[in-house]
Amino acid sequence: MIVRIMGEGQVKLADSHFTELNRLDDELLEEMEGGDEEGFRRTLGALLDAVRRLGTPLPDDALEPSELILPAPDASLAEVREMLSDDGLIPG
Repeated sequence: MIVRIMGEGQVKLADSHFTELNRLDDELLEEMEGGDEEGFRRTLGALLDAVRRLGTPLPDDALEPSELILPAPDASLAEVREMLSDDGLIPG
C-alpha cells in the first residue's frame, strides 16, 4: 500500500504492518474524542514514526496514487478530526 504523509512524501508499506498501525490509530481516535491534546500529539508522532520506520520511502519524483493519506506531524487536532472516517485515519 502507498501511504502519503502530508508535507513529507510517500512510503510503500506492507499490509502486514497494519495491525500495529491500527492499534495506534485506535488510540489516536480515543484521545481525540476525549480532547487529550498531549496524548494526541504523542500518538500522532508514534503513528507517523511507525509508518516511516516500517515503510520504504518512494523517490521524490515518483507519482504513485496514495491509498492512504496521513496528516503532517504538526497538524492540529481540529485538522486531523476533519480527515477522520468512522474507522479513524486508517480504515479497518
